Parts: sequence; structure tokens; C-alpha cells
Amino acid sequence: MSDILFRKDGWVFSYRVAGIALSGGKVLLQKPTDEDFYAFPGGHVAFGETNEETLVREFKEETGADISVGELKWVAEAFFPWGESPCHQICLYYAVNIKDGTAPKDGMFMAREHLEGRNFDLEFHWKPISELDKLEMFPADAKEMLLHLEDGVKHFVYKE
Repeated sequence: MSDILFRKDGWVFSYRVAGIALSGGKVLLQKPTDEDFYAFPGGHVAFGETNEETLVREFKEETGADISVGELKWVAEAFFPWGESPCHQICLYYAVNIKDGTAPKDGMFMAREHLEGRNFDLEFHWKPISELDKLEMFPADAKEMLLHLEDGVKHFVYKE
């Protein structure tokens, strides 16, 4: 299957889904080992794949976790540099539940990712929600948004 990630007229378009996994006042975040920013785990939707299928596949591939996918929580329109090109990304964030015994629910663990023909290491961290404002992360106001997770679907636009 091919990811919905392509280049057109000098732009990159990215269709991504991410999971919001919570456990004991902490949230699961990922970051490339060579970067300083955190994001919610997930990945690019493949053509012909539902958002739920993508999240189940990505969590299994990257963390080994079996998950159940809950409600849509956030819809993001993001504009940022992708290497030398501008990127327009649509990212949908869903509540996810990691099934017991299928992945660590505390601390840090490693995984491997393959994207655009290159492999790189990903770190997965369980971070206290109360400390998210100390991290460089996307979305930048994740701490505030997590405190209002039950307030319905939130739409936001991010321009870098």
C-alpha cells in the first residue's frame, strides 16, 4: 500500500492520523532520536485504509501494541517545512487505548520507522500531562487541549 504522502507543484501533502494514549496521568509521545520535538504516535494513512486501520497498523508496527481506537478528538491543518519544501498536512487525532500487556505503559522504549526511503529510530516516552508545557511538541498547546479532551472535537490550524 502507498501512503497518502506525495509531492505536487513544489509542495508536500501529508494525510496522517495520530493516537492519544493516556495512562496514569501520562500521555504517550514519540520523537525521532535525532530531534528535540515530541508528537503523538501515528502515521500516514495508506490509500484504501481507514483511519482506524492505520492507527492499529502503526501502533503495532512501531510499538508492538494492540490498541482499540475511540472517538475523534482533534482535527489539525498544519503547514510546516518538509525538508526544503512546504508541507500541507491534515492530521486527525483519536483517543486510543493500549491493551494491557502489549506495550510498556510507563518510561521510555525504542522503535524503528521507515519513511520516504529512509530508516530512523523513534523514542516513545510516557510523559506526565502536567509537564507537557516544558516540552517542544506538536501541537504546541497539547497540554491545554488534553485537559479539555471531553469537550468535543477541536479543530485547529498550525502555521510554522
